[in-house]
Amino acid sequence: MQSDLPKALHMAKGVPIIKRLLNNIKSLFAEPAIVVGYRGNEIISVLGDKYLYIHQDEQLGTGHALMCAKKVLAKKEYENIVVIPGDHPLISKETLQDLLALHKSEKAKLSLAIVSVPNFKGDFTSFSNCGRIIRNAEGEIIGIVEYKDASEEQKKIREVNTSYYCFDTKWLWENIDKLEDKNVVREYYLTDMVKIAREQGDKISSFIIENAFEGLGVNNKEQLEKVESHC
Repeated sequence: MQSDLPKALHMAKGVPIIKRLLNNIKSLFAEPAIVVGYRGNEIISVLGDKYLYIHQDEQLGTGHALMCAKKVLAKKEYENIVVIPGDHPLISKETLQDLLALHKSEKAKLSLAIVSVPNFKGDFTSFSNCGRIIRNAEGEIIGIVEYKDASEEQKKIREVNTSYYCFDTKWLWENIDKLEDKNVVREYYLTDMVKIAREQGDKISSFIIENAFEGLGVNNKEQLEKVESHC
């Protein structure tokens, strides 16, 4: 972002990215928990004391963020846990309701809301660096490959990961510590939970978000401008 300000606090149409996200979903979740890392105290200062904060002192990946969360949330009796990136301000309450409904109806251990794009040009350029959804011949999701780890052929896949997940809580806490950092950037990828579920023969559900732009995240100023155009 070429800024010392935490990414989640950059403004999208005059509202901090993370606050816009929380405003969209506040009626759906009674007790949101926010994992904070880099300059996390600034995020806490902006959002106030109405949220549960979990500190990720080292930023070792999305999976590591959930490992940190386990230390706090495992004590609570949640049936399911929804995970959303803090830099995706366009996700709607309705999409998350659909994700929860699918997860419960199919009795899945892991469910994903994903995006399918016609190409990676124009309005869809921001999705080009997203992870790709890998399916088998039967159409079942068997993995997610991060863009930086993807082959040239895999980069052509037009189903992309938004990082919107719903987990069976008991299953999540039993398996989160199985993640390994055997990848290009030596991070613990939450996407590898798909591989773990697949190896165990556990149910994975997914659906494609009707409005693809709900999957937009912010990693640079150009993507922030794109998000603002859809706010």
